Amino acid sequence: MSSTIAVVDYGMGNLRSVSKALEHVVSADQRVIVTSDAAVIADAERIVFPGQGAARDCMKHLKEMQLEEVVLRAANEKPFLGICMGMQVLMAHSEENQGIKCMGLYAGEVRAFADEALASQMQSLKIPHMGWNKVSQKQTHPLWHDIHDGSRFYFVHSYYVDPADEALVAGTTDYGIDFVSVIARDNVFAAQFHPEKSAHDGLQLLNNFCRWNGRL
Repeated sequence: MSSTIAVVDYGMGNLRSVSKALEHVVSADQRVIVTSDAAVIADAERIVFPGQGAARDCMKHLKEMQLEEVVLRAANEKPFLGICMGMQVLMAHSEENQGIKCMGLYAGEVRAFADEALASQMQSLKIPHMGWNKVSQKQTHPLWHDIHDGSRFYFVHSYYVDPADEALVAGTTDYGIDFVSVIARDNVFAAQFHPEKSAHDGLQLLNNFCRWNGRL
């Protein structure tokens, strides 16, 4: 009997590249389903929550498609991988679009690189932060298996998470400031970078996720 990895389709994100990357690393008894069906998400053994674009649009689509509750439940119960915007909206609030209430799984803010308080650090750097950058691992975690500390991953973003609890931080990246690029707790691992666009180490992380039981 096969187990299911559900890639949540709420109308945002490069779902094809995520699903194709997962299909490249799944075991023979696993299948990848891209779905907007709450029942399928609820029944899946593992959840991938991708996304790109604006927080306002992300939350709007989740609510309109009645997926917010099932995604939150999954984040509390089963192996869960958040990618890019799928990481940011796990926070309580985002500065984007004059302020947006997010899903609130974790206390904390999503902050802009373009904030005036960061002007001196960011003056020579382009926003969005786009391209390859190093991730410093801050936790020992099963999803870091066979990935060297300081490995490079592919980023595209103008905002970053600022969790209230430092114990959530599983990885940081330097771009003018040392920002949080990975968070993890219990069955949740979420990254600002795109593992599906990050060559060997990105595929290794997805491979690790496909075999992770959600425990540390």
